[in-house]
Amino acid sequence: MKFNLKKYKAGLVALIVIASTTGCKKYLDEDSRSNFTQDNYFTTANQARTFVNGIYGGYINNINYGLYLFQNGDAYGEAPFITLELFAGHTTTLGQSTNNKKVINQNTDPTNPGFETVWKGCYTAIEECNIALARIPAISMDDATKNAMLGEVYFLRAFYYFHLVRLYGDVPLLTEPVDIKSPLLYPERTPKEQVYNLVVNDLLAAEKSGLPNTDQTGKASLGAVHTLLSSVYLTMAGYPLQKTENYAKAAAEAQQVLSLYTLFDNYAYLHDNPHKNQGELIFQSQYLVGVATNAITQLTVPFNLQVGAYGDHLGAMIPTDDFFKSYEAGDKRTEEKQFYFSKYPASDNPKDTINFGEHCLYKYFHVESSVAGTANSGKCDENWTFLRLPEAMLIYAEASNEVSGPTAEAYAQVNKIRARANLAPLSNLSKDQFRQAIWKERYHELAYENKAYFDIQRTHQVYDVKHNTFGPATSTPNEQGVTMKEQYYLWPVPQRERNTNTKLTQNTGW
Repeated sequence: MKFNLKKYKAGLVALIVIASTTGCKKYLDEDSRSNFTQDNYFTTANQARTFVNGIYGGYINNINYGLYLFQNGDAYGEAPFITLELFAGHTTTLGQSTNNKKVINQNTDPTNPGFETVWKGCYTAIEECNIALARIPAISMDDATKNAMLGEVYFLRAFYYFHLVRLYGDVPLLTEPVDIKSPLLYPERTPKEQVYNLVVNDLLAAEKSGLPNTDQTGKASLGAVHTLLSSVYLTMAGYPLQKTENYAKAAAEAQQVLSLYTLFDNYAYLHDNPHKNQGELIFQSQYLVGVATNAITQLTVPFNLQVGAYGDHLGAMIPTDDFFKSYEAGDKRTEEKQFYFSKYPASDNPKDTINFGEHCLYKYFHVESSVAGTANSGKCDENWTFLRLPEAMLIYAEASNEVSGPTAEAYAQVNKIRARANLAPLSNLSKDQFRQAIWKERYHELAYENKAYFDIQRTHQVYDVKHNTFGPATSTPNEQGVTMKEQYYLWPVPQRERNTNTKLTQNTGW
């Protein structure tokens, strides 16, 4: 089988996107080698390394896949990371996307292209993971290097399946390479519990693979594995599986991360270039000017205002005013140019200040690319963060509370986050009070980082920001007056996939 761009049915692709050699910058460089076959390509350690690097993200046959697929956006302001926030209900859009507005108003349908983008992108990456796991063991190379490389692949396959099973529920579970003659070319959906078991087993395998504790080149590390597995266990403890014994496992996994990373003392370090993959940043998608640019700043600056030297100012993801006001008084994160901003110098005349009339996301504003007349003007290469230390700290606090109520160590973790935000420490709370305090802290610290919708799924509770409390997801209207429909606990299976593969059933209500 040649590595030509041959697109298979059901969103599965047996292909190679190859990014050259190791390192966060180098693995972005694409290297087209369409004359290679699996038999003559997987023969050296360097070839294996190049192939694995490609699984982190790429672009093939009009499909963004791997880590890039989540930030891929267009001139209408449509991108998976935005869709996830729209489902959570605390985001407005001033862009031109009809699909985005349908998500906000909960009248979207299975033809929404965002649902297909994530499905296809994840399965493309999973197919490459399966190829790597099948071919790399036979390569003659240093055992430690080989095992660590396979650990990366196990982590990545778990990462993609974890997104799929949370978003779509039962999904086809494919663990071997699929070609056009395979009986699995048209797979059925696999019960979600089996998919979760695969995710856990892959991450346990990655833990034993010899990965380094941390990594500053953009690749998977033991810290990333522990953090992701803690999130998996926390999710399994909630809906829909409700395996509450996993709270203890979530706490144990998260605890192993706490000493490996350090909180930044400046929120600006979350979105600047010098601090990529450092400090509290555990796992990021890598961008580099001239190789891979990121549209995130253009998507999140205010609509049609010249804030930064970008070709587009789309206003596709704007926090609601009520959510901004839900932070405690004095919270540093709400100060100008911390997590949010409401004014900025005009890029074409810096002496003039543009007042937005709303609060936009400064935590995604890329200063380096915003200045007109510079070499990288308008070319954003801000990394996108999937996992960072505060999430592990809050998982530990929440999960340990479910096991034994608030402990001194659980308080310590959340209070470090609050201290950085100039907030008073939590104390003397009941188990129920502490649970809700952690949930609020997740909303405020991890705001617009694609955590809120998944929290709604696993807790069946939504944050009622107007009343600063939590209520049942399907009976509590959000600040935009929309009450979540029960079908919105899952995304629909993309209609085009079902048209191609008649074995795929549809989720309830879609």
